[in-house]
Amino acid sequence: MDSMRTDARRNYTQLLAAARAVFTEQGTDASLREVARQAGVGIGTLYRHFPTREALLEALLGEGFEALRAQAVELLDAPDPGEALAAWLRGFGVASTRYEGLPASVMEALQDPASRLHASCEGLRTAATELLARAQRSGRVRRDLTASELLATANAMAWAARQSTGAAELSDRYLSLLMEGLLTRPGAPTQDGRGGM
Repeated sequence: MDSMRTDARRNYTQLLAAARAVFTEQGTDASLREVARQAGVGIGTLYRHFPTREALLEALLGEGFEALRAQAVELLDAPDPGEALAAWLRGFGVASTRYEGLPASVMEALQDPASRLHASCEGLRTAATELLARAQRSGRVRRDLTASELLATANAMAWAARQSTGAAELSDRYLSLLMEGLLTRPGAPTQDGRGGM
C-alpha cells in the first residue's frame, strides 16, 4: 500500500515536472501525450492524476498564484500604494509570460466560475482589487479603473510581450508604461474632477 502511494506521488511529481518543461517549450496547448511520454508514464496515468488539461494547469499554476496572492497581502503595508501596485503587476506579468497561451487561459478562467482554475484566478483578482483600491484611495491611481480591467490590460501586455524574444524584459517595459498611464500626477485632475494627491 505504501509503495503504491509512493509510486503515485512520484508519478504526480514527474508529471508536473514534465508539464512544466513541455508547456515552457510548446505552450499550454501542447500534447498531453507528450507530457506523459516525458514523465515516463502512460497517458492513462496522466488522466488519473489530471482528468483535464485545466486540472493539470491548475496544479502547475496554483503555487505561483498563491505566491502572487501572498505578495499582494504583504504589499498592502508598503508605504507607497502606487509603487506597491506596480511591483505586484510586474510579478504578475512575469508569471503570465511563463508559458505560451497562459494569458488566454487565465482570462478564460476568470470569466468562467465553473472552471477548475477559477478559484485560483479569483484569488488574483481579489489581491489586485485590494491593491488597486488602496492606490486609488491614496490618489495615486485613477479612480475609474476596475481590477478586472487592470488584469485584462496587464494580461494583454503579457501576451504581446510573449510574442517576441526577451518576453520578461518586454513585459516589464509594457507594464511600466501601463503604470505611467494609470498614475495620477500631483495637482492634475483625476477622473472625478478633483486634483491628484
